[in-house]
Amino acid sequence: MNSTSHDRLAIRGGPAVLPEGPPDWPLADDEVLAALQAAYASGDWGRYHGRNCAALAEEIARFHGVAHAALCCSGTIAVELALRGVGVGADDEVVLAGYDFPGNFRAVEAVGARVVLVDVHESNWNFDPDQLAAACGQKTKAVVVSHLHGGIVPLRGLVETARSRGLCVVEDACQCPGATVEGRRAGTWGDVGVWSFGGSKLLTAGRGGALFTDSALIQQRIKVASERGNDAFPLSELQAAVLLPQVARLDERNAMRAASVQRLLVALAKTVGVRPLVNAAGDTQPAYYKLGLKLAPEELRVVAGVSSGERADFSSAAAVRDEFLAAVRAEGVALDDGFRGFSLRGSRRCRKLGELRQSQLAAERMMLLHHPVLLSPAETIDRVAAAIARVAVAFCS
Repeated sequence: MNSTSHDRLAIRGGPAVLPEGPPDWPLADDEVLAALQAAYASGDWGRYHGRNCAALAEEIARFHGVAHAALCCSGTIAVELALRGVGVGADDEVVLAGYDFPGNFRAVEAVGARVVLVDVHESNWNFDPDQLAAACGQKTKAVVVSHLHGGIVPLRGLVETARSRGLCVVEDACQCPGATVEGRRAGTWGDVGVWSFGGSKLLTAGRGGALFTDSALIQQRIKVASERGNDAFPLSELQAAVLLPQVARLDERNAMRAASVQRLLVALAKTVGVRPLVNAAGDTQPAYYKLGLKLAPEELRVVAGVSSGERADFSSAAAVRDEFLAAVRAEGVALDDGFRGFSLRGSRRCRKLGELRQSQLAAERMMLLHHPVLLSPAETIDRVAAAIARVAVAFCS
């Protein structure tokens, strides 16, 4: 760790590579401001049923080329409503990846069903389609498939497997609105797709979600599950108002993010200990809410705690990752850990297919770059790469 002050990591007192820190989210947006002002001027901001929610539902359906869309209060509730929409209920089983958003596990439980866990694919740490057939039993009713961290699940074969076994498919596109999966919009391969409008998401209204489907029956079930004298899980007119201009710019901004990711990964290609998620070939383009990077601790020769200079406990990959992430964040980059995953869940709550080894690795080693910086100029992207590489070099010193 001997170095000059200029080369010293920021966490050890050196200058940060990005002293301004990560950019704020959401961005200042004149079109969003105009939409808020219009909702106020029209009075829609205080109505149960104004123009904005209806317009947003229509635009989401048009965007995906499907017949129906419904709005709700969150992506988590959207997954639950999707499960109700495809007819999942008490004593049914729902297949889920061993590494996924924790709310999806709870959504299955909320409808009275039991989770069946399968492993993720070693290349991108997303749902492994080859695991689905073996996971199916007599009670298996549906599968929830999430595209996470810039990883894309190949769905053509998965949907064929599901159809052959009478399973419904819920496609969670909360992290990848506007992505392309084997030539189709993410969310349109299955029976119903899901979006989230949470405060950190690519499309943000602070909270909110949406479902979209070609099935009138699924749409009707979602409506019945939502209505309890009034809409129990509403999206407000103000939320819909600010989302409409964001949907209009989604493809443009996704293209900017994709270009930034490509530049970043080229710059990191020779960085020891850091590996990208690799998607299967095909007509596929992720949308980057988070950019997933794999930490390879076996490539790092850590001899002391980077943050403290003292001996540190590096007995686990997760411990190495925690130290690595702290050092990168000190450089001004929003790099964080991923989900805890479900590989350690007990048999009382779920049935597992195998040991879920890759899911455990994902839980211990996933690193996530938050998306706001991906709309920054190329020079900023280069500095992000330099910050990550700088920490990797220090871990090998």
